[in-house]
Amino acid sequence: MATYNGERFIREQLASILPQLIDNDEIIISDDGSTDSTIQIIKSFEAKIITLLDQKVFKSPIYNFENAIRHATGDIIVLSDQDDKWEMNKLAKIREQFECSEGNIQLKMFNGNCINTEGEVVKDNLFSHIAIRNGLYSNILKNSFMGCNLCFSKELLDYALPFPQKIPMHDVWLAVCAYVYGDVQFVDEKVFSYRLHDNNHTGGKSSFVKQIKWRFFLLINLFFRRLQLICKSIIK
Repeated sequence: MATYNGERFIREQLASILPQLIDNDEIIISDDGSTDSTIQIIKSFEAKIITLLDQKVFKSPIYNFENAIRHATGDIIVLSDQDDKWEMNKLAKIREQFECSEGNIQLKMFNGNCINTEGEVVKDNLFSHIAIRNGLYSNILKNSFMGCNLCFSKELLDYALPFPQKIPMHDVWLAVCAYVYGDVQFVDEKVFSYRLHDNNHTGGKSSFVKQIKWRFFLLINLFFRRLQLICKSIIK
C-alpha cells in the first residue's frame, strides 16, 4: 500500500484487509511524507503484520509504490490504495487464482464495484467503468489497468524492477512487463470497492502531446529493459 494524507479512509481500508491475512502474509505500507494523521492511524492498529516505511519522500505514487513493492517478501504481491475497501473474500479469491500456475509470471486484475465517499455503490461494474482492453499494444495505446486492484507473482519483479523514469504510472508498466514476459488475465469477480472522490489520483486528463510521450517512453523502456536482461544473461 502507498499512502499520502489518507486519514479520511485508511482506517476502513485496513480494517477490511487485516482479518483476511493468514500465516506468512504481510502488509507493507510506504508513506510519501503524510502531514495529516495517516501515520498515527496506521500505528493505532498495533499489528505486527504491518511494516511501515515512512522515512522517505517521493512526491510520486509511482515510486512510493515501488518502495513498498521492493520490501515485499511474499510469493504473491497484491497492491492496495489507501481509500478503497476490500471484500472479505478478496485474498481467498486471489489465492485460488494463483494456485494452479505456481512459478509462472502472472498478473491479474479483478473486477469490483465503484462506491462514493459514503460507501454507497454508484457503479456495479468496474470493468465497464474503465473499458477493459486486452493485449500489449492495446494497453500501450490506452491503459486498462488500475494499480489499486492488481496482483502478480513475485517473479514479475525480476523484469519490472527498478521502475524506469518517465513512465505514466506503475500499473501500466507492471502490466506491459507481464504481457511481454508472462501471462495477464482480467478476472470478472468483484472483490473490492473502488472509492470515487475528489482526491482520486488518476493523473488527470493529459494533453495529446503528453500521451504520445508516455507511449514512446513505455516502448523505449521496454526495449532497454529487454536489452539489459539479455546483457545480464550473457554476462552470467
